[in-house]
Amino acid sequence: MITRRTGLKLMAAAAGTAALGPALLASTKARAEKPAAVSRILFGSCANQNKPQPIWGPINALEPDLFIFLGDNIYGDTRDMDVMAAKYQKLGSIEGFKALRQNTPIIATWDDHDYGENDAGFEYPEKEHSKELFLEFWNEPKDSPRRRADDGIYTSYTYGEEGQRTQVILLDLRWNRTALTHVSKAAAKRRDQMGFGPYLPTSAADATMLGEKQWAWLERELRKPADLRIIGSSLQFISTFPGWEAWSLFPRERARMIELIRATDARGVVFISGDTHWAEISRQDDGKTPYPLYDFTSSGLTETWHNMSPNAYRLPGCMYTRANFGIIEVDWNVPDPHVVLQARNVAGEAVFEKSLLLSQLAPR
Repeated sequence: MITRRTGLKLMAAAAGTAALGPALLASTKARAEKPAAVSRILFGSCANQNKPQPIWGPINALEPDLFIFLGDNIYGDTRDMDVMAAKYQKLGSIEGFKALRQNTPIIATWDDHDYGENDAGFEYPEKEHSKELFLEFWNEPKDSPRRRADDGIYTSYTYGEEGQRTQVILLDLRWNRTALTHVSKAAAKRRDQMGFGPYLPTSAADATMLGEKQWAWLERELRKPADLRIIGSSLQFISTFPGWEAWSLFPRERARMIELIRATDARGVVFISGDTHWAEISRQDDGKTPYPLYDFTSSGLTETWHNMSPNAYRLPGCMYTRANFGIIEVDWNVPDPHVVLQARNVAGEAVFEKSLLLSQLAPR
């Protein structure tokens, strides 16, 4: 008899994730015939390797089908790759994380702190070396497309067959991201009192989050068949999040994403994001989107923030400012699949949730 955990390991192998470790991955690939559907996806971000991480207890207890790391998986913040490697090693030695890695398929993208420097973009000089460390730690195969030359680590995974097919798209918001526009130090101090950050949006025609290669790749991905599409963005997509790193700093890119979802007729899109050091759900449903777009933010696994920023798209009651992780639970066994977005705290207690029907994530 195939148990839930055994079946999920088979699913990960068939879907192409390399997070199980070379030996386990090889054995499960040999036995897998069809990718299994996923119904319980957990995710999180912002895990400081130097801090206690009790949150792995309730995460492992839920026996997720898949865990997604959305960036700041370590706090590297260095140009010394020996230092970076040691920090990855420290994360790898944490017992709760080791248990997760042993029992659960894991996929990951990065954000600024595991990329290398706070708020860094294309200019970070050690990104080639940092990329290699990232891919090695997450057991990416030597022939993985993520090892593409002179470009980022964006990738996608598909789980389940038609009718229960989930596509997970992990973006890279660092490799090609152009420079940010700063306010003065005096202005930044004033803005911080209201939860506003030190950056201003840019309308420059050449400003980009993804770069043209990644945009072309993303269009191809969105044209692939899927019932539920989870777009993993290390930074918030929907939130207005004034002045901090987010898609709102690149309004042309943000509008391009929405138009691409419309043009490709990509149904079932839900964004997940990290970075902020709090959890929230944002929804844009103002006639500018092809259907209601949700962004479920979970941050951090260890990190918190003192001053939650304004967000015009935040759903009432869907916010939490202490350590947390996110859950996407899907009931595929009903005619209109039921999707629940839920955040839980370090004790494994639900702190907010939002229920959706998959049919609501389709053009009107």
